[in-house]
Amino acid sequence: MAVLKNRYDFVLLFDVADGNPNGDPDAGNMPRVDNETGLGLVSDVCLKRKVRNYIQIAKSGESGFDIFIKDKFVLNNAIDSAYDSDEVKSAADADKTNAAREWMCAHYYDVRAFGAVMTTGKNAGQVRGPIQLTFARSVDPVNVIDNTVTRLTVTAEKDMAKERSIGRKYTISYALYAVR
Repeated sequence: MAVLKNRYDFVLLFDVADGNPNGDPDAGNMPRVDNETGLGLVSDVCLKRKVRNYIQIAKSGESGFDIFIKDKFVLNNAIDSAYDSDEVKSAADADKTNAAREWMCAHYYDVRAFGAVMTTGKNAGQVRGPIQLTFARSVDPVNVIDNTVTRLTVTAEKDMAKERSIGRKYTISYALYAVR
């Protein structure tokens, strides 16, 4: 596995058309907007989730490309798996944390890429990943559109006679975002 020896800075550009790049659960899932500047925001956590989801699909089943931070997954169970491995079992007691960290890096793409704190159960140490992201900001102020949507289906037979529900869906007509 290649090891990065230098620091590399980069700018990532992406655009959104008629979509919601990162809804804010505290604001009814409206797109995130900086109230002072009107610029659209996408959190670093959201950006990492998009990368993790892509890797899960693109590298599904490939060795070394599992994802540590994923839905309905117990982190300490993964760390326990590291301690159950032959590499960690055979390590001297003083080296078990390092061996567990190396095992986690070898198996989980997102640990290698973004880093992780793996000290919540058995100690697998910490990793500072080479990819550090900040919030993305739109280049120009965004226009948030409040769309009304209707639902034609119901979830239970008893609700068949009820009127169909109306909801809200927020989108941005167009924005170019930069991660610096």
